[in-house]
Amino acid sequence: MRSPAPLLRMGRRQLVLGALAMGALPVGVAQAFPSKNLRLVVPFAAGGVGDLTARIVAARLAEGLGRSVVIENRPGAGGVVAAETVARAEPDGHTLFLMSNGTAVTAGLFKSLPFDTVKDFAPVSTLGTFDIAVVAHPEAPFKTFAELLAWAKANPGKLNIGSINIGSTQHLAAELFKSSAGIDAQTVPFNGTPNLIGALRGRQVDVGVEILSPVLAQIRGGALRALAVAGEKRSTVLPDVPTAVESGVTGFVASSWNAIAAPAKTPRPVIDRLQREIAAAVADAEVQKKLRELNIDPRASTPEQAAALLASDIKRWGAVIERAGIPKQ
Repeated sequence: MRSPAPLLRMGRRQLVLGALAMGALPVGVAQAFPSKNLRLVVPFAAGGVGDLTARIVAARLAEGLGRSVVIENRPGAGGVVAAETVARAEPDGHTLFLMSNGTAVTAGLFKSLPFDTVKDFAPVSTLGTFDIAVVAHPEAPFKTFAELLAWAKANPGKLNIGSINIGSTQHLAAELFKSSAGIDAQTVPFNGTPNLIGALRGRQVDVGVEILSPVLAQIRGGALRALAVAGEKRSTVLPDVPTAVESGVTGFVASSWNAIAAPAKTPRPVIDRLQREIAAAVADAEVQKKLRELNIDPRASTPEQAAALLASDIKRWGAVIERAGIPKQ
């Protein structure tokens, strides 16, 4: 009769190989992680809202992991440079990507990408969302969002809606506003928020669609007027400003978000460890305070929820790009 020892060894080997195939490694793998410092690749230049979000969360995440989390800013090509860097990194959890709704936009905006936006990444958790607002000069002929809609419909083709770069979330939100409201208007993209603010203050455009954070000081100082926010609920920093939905434009719901993702094939125990530490970081009172000061609604998620958000936004913004006839890059 054959000795049971080889059979037992063979069984253990098959179990390990099966676990590897499913991405489920022994608990010891997660316990050994991290074995070195981490890098968080950010697709934005230093100093912006996305970069600041990454730095705030990374500082607290480093405490939980017991390793430094180094921010690596790699702006360029609509986030493609940063995304490709992470997609090709070793899938061991030590290289992470600050994913955003911009990542979803590029999937529909580019003819081809050097990675698959869904298959080459393993979303770990969201970090938070931030509002998009419709703003105007205080002396514009409309003082409310409802008045803006009435003016646009009474003056077809005359309304100019400013945003930033073609293909940005703000630009696509402006296109979504037009189609949802059923108005005939022109979108005018500017190279960056400062140029958009200058055009609004100089009355070169009638309204602007921009993330709330970089224009909040202008609103509070009286240089611009907030007419509506495009979120599902009112902004906590501008509670008197209605949502677009409240004003009758039910389809105009848009917000920006950030999340952390790892390369695909990162072992699930490592993903779970990262998710727990990210959730703890986002729940930290000091982190929440700092994020809310940037007008970010802190919100962690499960990996599945983050993946579903990415897939949903790829479909959603892809439809906006097609409907607006924006040429693919």
